[in-house]
Amino acid sequence: MKNTNKKKKSIFKRVLLVILILLLGAGAVFAYKVYKNGGGMSGMLATVVGHDENTKKNLGEFRCLVLGISTDQEGVDLTDTIMVASYNPNTQKGTLLSIPRDTYTGKNPSKATAYEKINALYSRKHRPDETLKAVNEITGLDIKYYVVVKTEALIKLVDVIGGVTFNVPIDMNYDDSSQDLNIHLKAGEQVLDGDKAEQLVRFRHNNNGTSYPEDYGDNDIGRMRTQREFVLQVIKQTARPENIFKIGEILKVAEENVITNVDFNVITDYVPYAVEFNTEDLLTETLPGKPSNQNAAGTWVYIYNQKETKALIQKLFYDRDLTENIETEDEITTTVTSSEKKNIKIEVLNGSGDSNKLQTVVEHLKSKGYNVAKTGTTNATARTTIINKKQAKDVYLEDIKSTLGIGVTQNSQSTSSIVDVTVIIGKDYK
Repeated sequence: MKNTNKKKKSIFKRVLLVILILLLGAGAVFAYKVYKNGGGMSGMLATVVGHDENTKKNLGEFRCLVLGISTDQEGVDLTDTIMVASYNPNTQKGTLLSIPRDTYTGKNPSKATAYEKINALYSRKHRPDETLKAVNEITGLDIKYYVVVKTEALIKLVDVIGGVTFNVPIDMNYDDSSQDLNIHLKAGEQVLDGDKAEQLVRFRHNNNGTSYPEDYGDNDIGRMRTQREFVLQVIKQTARPENIFKIGEILKVAEENVITNVDFNVITDYVPYAVEFNTEDLLTETLPGKPSNQNAAGTWVYIYNQKETKALIQKLFYDRDLTENIETEDEITTTVTSSEKKNIKIEVLNGSGDSNKLQTVVEHLKSKGYNVAKTGTTNATARTTIINKKQAKDVYLEDIKSTLGIGVTQNSQSTSSIVDVTVIIGKDYK
């Protein structure tokens, strides 16, 4: 009997040993695949969904039309927000192009009617493909996907993640009893809940007729800029680690308030790489054109400039060069004067994970005469990066790089940027 028990224990130990070896082997294989897929959260997610090291290489740029639908008036459903969004997993770059909601889609501007504005297309049959067709005709892009987001989605999402910290650009005071809309926000950085977030993105002008200042972008231009910048903050703050525990609530909000033709396979292709996307690499622009009411009905519409639009689309989606400059051993002999340094507005974002580094970099730049106009934090990044936001001279970027003693330079120019240069502190900064 004792011998039988000993044999059973011996067999049991061997089985456990085999299972342990198999588990260790499987773990080693999984870890190796994660490594081959780039490591980190991105590599882990890519491995879980069955990707290999060639999957990302074969993915092209993802483009979709984003429509923000105002549902406060029953049966109307005008598109208050219209954007073309793109993301390239191989370059980790993205674009947001705003389409003014009054953009004229007809053939004869002299006979323009409100019915032909692009924001009215969705309300005709509640079919996003009509707006998608119009945007493709305007931009020349072959966009296949759309995402329709109801107002309720924004309100609920902001509340789910505990509010969004945002710097409201101006005092906003507007009341419209016909829409049951009351906007009352004070300028300055604050935490916006869902209700205040809706007020922010719907604001166009105050009760007294004033709107955003001209240097910010008046009326709809300013409104679109605020919408884009708020969307960026929502993305950033939704991606915070603590919100992983709210993923069920977030998905429920999307399921109930988002309409899309993006299928699950496409989502699983791109999401593993999108988790590491840095919103500082998002270029934002507005469709070129100007408002006009030179028609029989005196209806205000936005007439887009075809020539400028073609050039902008080429720049954003085809010729955009955001590759890192090749570092050389050539010394920069041109110097930057003290007065020039004072005129360069610098934004410093901490992506190193070490809060002390932000203060060190800011103090160092200031001691060298630079104007640090804005600071903040961003997603963790490996390399310190100096980004040209407003056609700053190369010598300025090189001088900042020399001052920091580290970094690579990029061009990511945006007409809406309030700074000339953004410095992102990476984990490589010592």
